[in-house]
Amino acid sequence: MSGTSLQSALAHGRAFAHIAAFHPELTAFRRDLHAHPELGFEELYTSARVIEGLKVCGVDAVHTGLGQTGVVAVIHGQGFSAQQPGRMIGLRADMDALPMQEANDVAWKSGKLGLMHGCGHDGHTAMLMGAARYLAETRRFAGTAVLIFQPGEEGYAGARAMMQDGLFERFPCEKVFAQHNAPDVPLGVIGVTPGPMQAAVDRIEIRITGKGGHGARPHQTVDPVLVAGHIITAAQSIVARNLSAFDQAVLSICSMHAGHPGAMSVIPGEATLVGTVRTYNEAIQQQIEDRLTLLCTSIAQGLGASAQVDYERVYPATVNTVAEAHFVADVATQLVGKNKVWRDMTPSMGGEDFSFMLQAVPGAYMRIGQGLSDGPGPHPLHNSRYDFNDDILPLGAALHASLVEQALPLSSGS
Repeated sequence: MSGTSLQSALAHGRAFAHIAAFHPELTAFRRDLHAHPELGFEELYTSARVIEGLKVCGVDAVHTGLGQTGVVAVIHGQGFSAQQPGRMIGLRADMDALPMQEANDVAWKSGKLGLMHGCGHDGHTAMLMGAARYLAETRRFAGTAVLIFQPGEEGYAGARAMMQDGLFERFPCEKVFAQHNAPDVPLGVIGVTPGPMQAAVDRIEIRITGKGGHGARPHQTVDPVLVAGHIITAAQSIVARNLSAFDQAVLSICSMHAGHPGAMSVIPGEATLVGTVRTYNEAIQQQIEDRLTLLCTSIAQGLGASAQVDYERVYPATVNTVAEAHFVADVATQLVGKNKVWRDMTPSMGGEDFSFMLQAVPGAYMRIGQGLSDGPGPHPLHNSRYDFNDDILPLGAALHASLVEQALPLSSGS
């Protein structure tokens, strides 16, 4: 489905029609952010552009400094008074880029070596900016919209940093929502599910200590490479043989380092394995941590070495509250029709620090398809040739705005 046919299909959506009128401006804004990628807590240019855009939109207040480079905009609906501020609904977008080199050859390609918006956070920011402009111009809601432009989602826990700086104490939202683009989902499809939506993210590092020596006399050594090989193989048994077939988990050893690449006859004294564990259930998470630690230490000891396991719980699982997930699906259905809403979307093993917000406030995390109309797009997230599909900017902005309008409806007489 092209951008034109998507607009035609959504012609009855008031928010969409309004936002579509300034689609070119949103596209230019998104592409400017794409050309100026910044890592977590370094989003100085991005935050400045967001602040500038919000002021032009006419929001009621802009707050800075939450989570270092985070920005929060406040928009009051009709009938607002400081004495009775009413209910608050939060909308969140992430702003940071990734440490990767872009391979695209477009006018808006990254202008920074080794940095790229490879996950579409530039688009997420632009969609929330579109919602800000619409909500500020129309004010067709009763209460307050809190727009959260968050830094550092890509491994920096920027959501937690904003909360530690008093995000929900200063802006007591009763619900909070976020969305992520999905290149593997057809254009214009909106997906959500009650319960787990994204997995918990754990980082594992296994440091093996042996005794180095000459490769021709391995009997005089304790080879940590051999130990590492046994651990890599045994670790796969945890999911395959210690968990029920009905449990969902991933354990991947993604990196191994030992010795020097050019030292063909030197058995090193140490080896390090790094990987990740993904789960939805805290009990399963704990079971994997316990079992992995026991396997690693026991295998190393049995082969004359020692092993230390550092198990870091980076992000918790992103779990949608049931009522809010159904609410998102209902609102999305009014925008795109029931055939384009996936109410029981398959959860992802990817991680998301919006999980911290959902631990504090009811809400939902959804995905918006930006692939081809009949299948996935050509380049997935975190690929050097990925780019955000600007066709979905009005839809994403309209979804944000519609969630506010329907969560905070005006009275029938308004």
